[in-house]
Amino acid sequence: MRKILLTAVFLVAALGVATSASGHRGPGHGKPSTIALPNGFQPEGLAIRGHTFYSGSLATGAIYAGSLKTGTGALLVQPQAGGSATGIAVDHGRLYVAGGATGKAFVYDARTGAALASFQLATGSSFINGVTVAKNTVWFTDSTNPVLYKLALGAHRALPAQAQSVPLTGDIHYGAGFNANGIQAAPNGKTLVIVQSNTGLVFTVDPATGVTHTIAGVSVPNGDGILLAGKWLFVVRNFDNTVDVVRLAPGLSSGVVVRHVTDPDFDIPASIDHAGPWLYVVNARFTTTPTPTTTYTVVRVDGR
Repeated sequence: MRKILLTAVFLVAALGVATSASGHRGPGHGKPSTIALPNGFQPEGLAIRGHTFYSGSLATGAIYAGSLKTGTGALLVQPQAGGSATGIAVDHGRLYVAGGATGKAFVYDARTGAALASFQLATGSSFINGVTVAKNTVWFTDSTNPVLYKLALGAHRALPAQAQSVPLTGDIHYGAGFNANGIQAAPNGKTLVIVQSNTGLVFTVDPATGVTHTIAGVSVPNGDGILLAGKWLFVVRNFDNTVDVVRLAPGLSSGVVVRHVTDPDFDIPASIDHAGPWLYVVNARFTTTPTPTTTYTVVRVDGR
């Protein structure tokens, strides 16, 4: 189960109202508050395990691995012709990567970067966007088509021969623009949570049936990457340069936005993860025309 210290959030939640607050950098025990990614990288996804972070390139499918302690790193997976990487998850020594407009999912060794498998999740128009691991299943969202894709892992976490699809039904309705985006799983793996970017709505999903239910009371326009930590949901609102902190009710039937986290160094953040009390977001800079010299960063803010 993800664990995060959220003392300040608890205090705000007790008031029952949403407040705006700049992200507090703090000393970070020597950790850098901003980490540079390679120029021209065009990052989108972010995942953290221990003191190592991983980010994928929307433009090339390359994967960068770096240290939260030192801010240094290197390409783990090299750029690929026609490649793309959006959401990324790390689990049991593997990286599971959503492939954006390629319609694919990719699996890499998290230590060596060796390619372990690729899966064609969709054909035709699609955008494979978010990814999460729930127990023995890896789930991917498609922002174009109302369906989730899953990799059902076998004994000893063996990869399957092919992916399966689970149509989304119930409360969610797809429209123009980006639909289902970030995805997270409850610790028991029996409930998924997804955000719909173009409506700002958040839903639970029954992974067995694909039936969705709106989490009442939550509106997070431009919701992108999400982080679920117990009863707290963190939603990156990319074009609003904000991370919304949502307190969820038991059973995930409803929620309330209790805090808006901003930071001067946010520049269209797309994804979020945490290490201890620190939240990390990756700046996708979608409103900046990318060039080979365009700079990109990972930004640390205090999640307490």
